[in-house]
Amino acid sequence: MRPLRYSINITLDGCCDHRAIPADRDLHRHHAENLAQADALLFGRVTYQMMEEAWRPFAQTGTGPDWTESWMEPFARTINEAKKYVVSSTLDRVDWNAELVREDLGKAVQQLKRESGKGLLVGGVTLPLALAELELIDEYEFVVHPRLAGHGPTLFAGLSRSVDLKLVDRLEVGSGAVAMRYEPRR
Repeated sequence: MRPLRYSINITLDGCCDHRAIPADRDLHRHHAENLAQADALLFGRVTYQMMEEAWRPFAQTGTGPDWTESWMEPFARTINEAKKYVVSSTLDRVDWNAELVREDLGKAVQQLKRESGKGLLVGGVTLPLALAELELIDEYEFVVHPRLAGHGPTLFAGLSRSVDLKLVDRLEVGSGAVAMRYEPRR
């Protein structure tokens, strides 16, 4: 079985709004390495559309939104080439090397995990909450940035029960950010 890994950037006060977290080379390199270690990405509709809008044109033309830098190109190329599964009941179709997942979330993800390979990577906020409820996440990575955002959104709001985790790895990424990897205690 291939593992399902969750990775997200957060501030010290728990904000996971990507606009509240400054980009740096080390951070993008770290996330490109995470992407390269997965056979496929699992996104909800909002994350899929946000990532496609930002990274697809950059990877294909070398020109991205005004906030992009040339050193972000390896990340853009890696995410552009990755296989993607998009969980959505509202989208009629997807492209960008993507496939829609409409059936029962638990069954669909269990089937994806049963396939051979290096693993699946999930990002975002809403979909990981549903996956945590179903106990389908095998590894959590929180990249904690030395910043106080003073606003949300935050992670796992509304989780019906606690999930106990054990630290399995820790890495200083850059600009003082620390990536901490955890596995659920089951």
